[in-house]
Amino acid sequence: MAKKKIIKKRRIVQEVLEDYYAKNNKKPDFMDYETLLRFTSDRGKIHPKSRSGLSAKNQRRLSTEIKRARFLALIPFLVRPE
Repeated sequence: MAKKKIIKKRRIVQEVLEDYYAKNNKKPDFMDYETLLRFTSDRGKIHPKSRSGLSAKNQRRLSTEIKRARFLALIPFLVRPE
């Protein structure tokens, strides 16, 4: 009978980020598209709460404001690599 190898999965430890909007005492706004782009990936996807470091309240507001900025064509819906 063959012995089974035990493979341990390694956890990726991420540092805890501060809530950008709580720290600067601001609210997410669709007109401030430069700041909104910080919370999107290079493909245009919205970063999850675990990666952005925002509170749940600000994450919900952020996603709404990003969608508004997309609708008004301030930021692209998606970015295709060339």
